[in-house]
Amino acid sequence: MPAPYPAVVSVERQVGANATVNYRGNRYSVPPGLVGSAVTLSHRLGDGELKIRSAAQVALATHRMAYPGANAVVRDPSHAAALEKAVLAAFSTRRPCDTKAHTGISEAALAEAAKLSGAKEVKVDLAAYARAVEQ
Repeated sequence: MPAPYPAVVSVERQVGANATVNYRGNRYSVPPGLVGSAVTLSHRLGDGELKIRSAAQVALATHRMAYPGANAVVRDPSHAAALEKAVLAAFSTRRPCDTKAHTGISEAALAEAAKLSGAKEVKVDLAAYARAVEQ
């Protein structure tokens, strides 16, 4: 049976942090690892399939389209499993890294402050500041 409309709608979208792309009020999954990359979504009018391709035109996914504006998340089971695996692999039981210690004011910052204030020398007295805060 011939399709009622031979036109193909094609748009470019960016992959979100949850490995999905927005299209007509719904979200459709792609394999994880593509976060932030551009993909091309296309569907033939009158057909209920959405095809997702990479920038290099590699087929990434084909989904049945949800009703426009339904706010549905259409996720392929293999994409869900791969995303879960990637998220769980990112967890660690190691101790968090130490915070950066304050290293003081650099010579470049002191020189810039001297230029801005017009003073020949800028002195930073943290003890005087601490006394002012305590009062």
